[in-house]
Amino acid sequence: MRFISQLLLVLLITAALPGAAVRGVQKQKDELHAKTDWRIQPSLMLDTVCFLNVLTGDSFYVRYYKEDYARFEPQLTPQARAALANLKRKIKDENKNIISAFLALYFSATEDGNLDEMLRTLKDSGRMKKTLKQTDYYSDGGWRLFESVREDLQTVFLFLKAIKFPEYWRQNILPKVQKKIVGIEKELSGFNVIAEVEQLLGFKLSSNIITVYLLNYSQPHGIRITGTRFIADAAYPFRIVLQNAVHEMLHPPYRLAQDKELKKTLELLRKDEFLMDKVEHHNPSFGYNSFEGYLEENSVRALDQIISERFGIARDARTRWREEDEGMHVFAAVLYSLMKDEKFDGRRESFRDFLLRMIRSGKLEAGKVRTVYEAFYR
Repeated sequence: MRFISQLLLVLLITAALPGAAVRGVQKQKDELHAKTDWRIQPSLMLDTVCFLNVLTGDSFYVRYYKEDYARFEPQLTPQARAALANLKRKIKDENKNIISAFLALYFSATEDGNLDEMLRTLKDSGRMKKTLKQTDYYSDGGWRLFESVREDLQTVFLFLKAIKFPEYWRQNILPKVQKKIVGIEKELSGFNVIAEVEQLLGFKLSSNIITVYLLNYSQPHGIRITGTRFIADAAYPFRIVLQNAVHEMLHPPYRLAQDKELKKTLELLRKDEFLMDKVEHHNPSFGYNSFEGYLEENSVRALDQIISERFGIARDARTRWREEDEGMHVFAAVLYSLMKDEKFDGRRESFRDFLLRMIRSGKLEAGKVRTVYEAFYR
C-alpha cells in the first residue's frame, strides 16, 4: 500500500509539471485529423431553396439575378406570390433569418435531392427533425418557424414543379456549375483546412471530408449546413470559395448551448454600448441578428482571417472590417487584434479558453470594445 501511495504521489507531481501539461495538450492534438479530403458537387435541392430569395422579389437578391427574376416573376401564380410573401415575412422580416440559409440548413438534414422528395418531407417532417436534433443547429423556436412555413413551401414547390424549374436548372444551370467544379477541384486539394480549423478551435470535427455544394443562386452568402458541408456560389472566384470553406468549418467555434461558463461570461458583453449598437443597428439582410449569432459570426471571422493569412489568401484585415457587410463586424476586428497581440495560435489554449481569458482579464470587458477597435485602426 505504501508503495502504491508513493507511486500515486509521483504520478500526481509529474502531471502537475509544465512538461506533462504540454504532453497532455500534444496528445489531444495528435488525435485531431491530419488531412482534408474534398468533395465538390452541385445540388438541385439546395439551389432550389436558395432561389426562393430571388422569387420573393427581395431587392437584396434580385440585383444578383435580374435576368432570372425577369424570366420567372411573370409566371408566378397568385397562390405562389402569397406563399412567397409569407415566407419572406415569417423567416426574414419577423424572425431576422436568411431564407436560403434557414431552409438549406433544415433540408440538409434530409437526403432529399428533388422537388418530389422535398414535398414528401413537408408532409412528414419527423425524420428531418430527428436528424436535426443530433446537430448543434436544432432549436425549438427554429423548428416552430419551419413548421409555420410548411404549407407555403408546399405551394411554392408545387409551382416550381408545374413550371418545370428542375428541367430548366438541369439544362441551363447545371452545365455552368459543373464546368466551374472542374476548374477548382485540383486547387482545393492543396489546402488542409480541417487541420488548421481543429488546431485553432481545440476540438475534433465530425469528419475530415469537406463537401462543397457549388450553386448558382446562393449569392451573396456562404452557408454552413449540417455536417462538414457548406454552400458556395459558382460565381465566386477560387479565393472566395476557399475562404468560405475556412469560414464555414469554423462554425460553431465553441459549444455555447452546453457551456454554461462561457454563456455566462459572454453575457457580460451585453453591457458594452459600442458593441450592442452594431448588434442592434446593422442591415438585417446580412443576418447575425441576435446577440449570440453576432458574437459567433464575429469570432469565426477573426479566426478565418488568421487561417487565410497562413494560406496566403487574406485581405488586409483593416480594410476588410471597414468594408465587409457595411463595417458591422467590429467585434471581429477587436478579437483579431487581441489574437495578434497575444500570439494566439491554438497550440496552448483553445479559442474558447482564449475568449474567456480575454474577457476575465479585462482586455475585452464591457466598455473596452471601442477602445481596442480604435487602437486597431491607429
